Amino acid sequence: MARTFKRGLKLSTRKHATEGKPVELVPCPRQVVIPVNQHFGAPNICLVKVGDTVRRGQKIAEGASPGPMTVPVHASISGVVKKIEMRTQSNNAEGLCVLIEAEDTAADALETEYMPPLDPFTCSREDALARIREAGILGMGGAGFPSHVKLSPPSHKPIDIIIADGAECEPYLTTDEAVMTEKPHLLIRGLTIVMTITGLKRAIIGMEDNKKNLIPLIEREIRLNGEARNGLDIGIGLCRTRYPQGGEKMLITVLTGREVPSGGLPMDAGCIVQNVGTLIAIAEAFSLGKPLIDRDLTVSGGACRTPKNIRAPIGALLSQMPVEFMDIDREALVKILFGGPMMGNAVPHLDIPVQKNTSGVILMTAQETLAFAEGPCIRCGRCIRNCPCRLSPVIMNNSLESEDLDYAVTAGLLDCIECGSCTYVCPARIKLVQRFRVGKQRLRARQALEKAAAQQAAAQAAPRRPSPGGGLMAI
Repeated sequence: MARTFKRGLKLSTRKHATEGKPVELVPCPRQVVIPVNQHFGAPNICLVKVGDTVRRGQKIAEGASPGPMTVPVHASISGVVKKIEMRTQSNNAEGLCVLIEAEDTAADALETEYMPPLDPFTCSREDALARIREAGILGMGGAGFPSHVKLSPPSHKPIDIIIADGAECEPYLTTDEAVMTEKPHLLIRGLTIVMTITGLKRAIIGMEDNKKNLIPLIEREIRLNGEARNGLDIGIGLCRTRYPQGGEKMLITVLTGREVPSGGLPMDAGCIVQNVGTLIAIAEAFSLGKPLIDRDLTVSGGACRTPKNIRAPIGALLSQMPVEFMDIDREALVKILFGGPMMGNAVPHLDIPVQKNTSGVILMTAQETLAFAEGPCIRCGRCIRNCPCRLSPVIMNNSLESEDLDYAVTAGLLDCIECGSCTYVCPARIKLVQRFRVGKQRLRARQALEKAAAQQAAAQAAPRRPSPGGGLMAI
């Protein structure tokens, strides 16, 4: 029986335009613009310079120092580095990007430089985690958290279950459904790989009941997979279609009955959650030695005459795709969303590169997106009744308006998953989730200033001794 969580929203899925469609390979682009930093964590630095020739799969950026919170970035086509410059990215921030141009033919642009295949079931745990990091794999559900870090929980956080997230609750998006349909064998292989790395015996593949037709297909692959038959318990958890069912906290609660504590992570509830696309990328990193250089995503919306699921090289631009492959009604286009309509970011133009965590691009017409002037809060409580995290958005908003960041945190600011449910139901049309995002940015900026001030005070308070030249130097 399909289960669900309390609160949240029952939305029109709007998936009909791409539902059941296969993933189509994008014609090899003549140019890609690859952001150097696409993950949550420490920044990368460029390993290439203008004029260098690179091959598809070659590492072009990596962390300045070997730290756990970095993942490298690889060239997605073969060609020449033409520019290294700041470009607008899908989060609307300026970031350093490497522009690669294919030199001769499309076939040359697909010449590869992959890693050698590696058997995940015989290699050491350290080698397996190193392979996942070297492949540049991160959470493909949207957050961009390094996968090798997720699979290395601290010893004081006991984990007993892995959840494969295939809920895909955002309207329009159908990529996860498409890859589960086409690559169920890689999904199960990727799942058995991470179970081997973590030493866990139990896993659940979570999906909404609008994808229940996939259950026989996935169950067959579980039966056929030798590692899955070898004492592993892999099941399927069917959830009722409800937004935001695909959020980690909601999925954990529905499938296990556990709750992630305030300020906590899935590991605090004994779980590791990985997107199904991430698991497939992990399987390819071992079987083929392939780094994460391609991204499956949905392109849909009323301004897209040819809605489809596509596989694009990282750094591809929709503006450069041939019209016979991707036909966009530019006159009707009024809004471009990277991600889903609830949690995605609106971007200013089509020259925004596809990134590792780009789950979809929605091209919307005026009929699909409406703008309203904000009114005063009427204290109706709808935002509270519909918040899936059981927070009080109205109190958080009032605290941010009065510049009381500390009380906003007390009211749950850092527990907000920015799902947009509160904004969707607000009759006053208050842009609540946007304000919470700004509030988090202000909090991070304040914390950075406080940290810098503390470091400066510590440096000034450090005892000093005379230097050999007669001056003073710190001990």
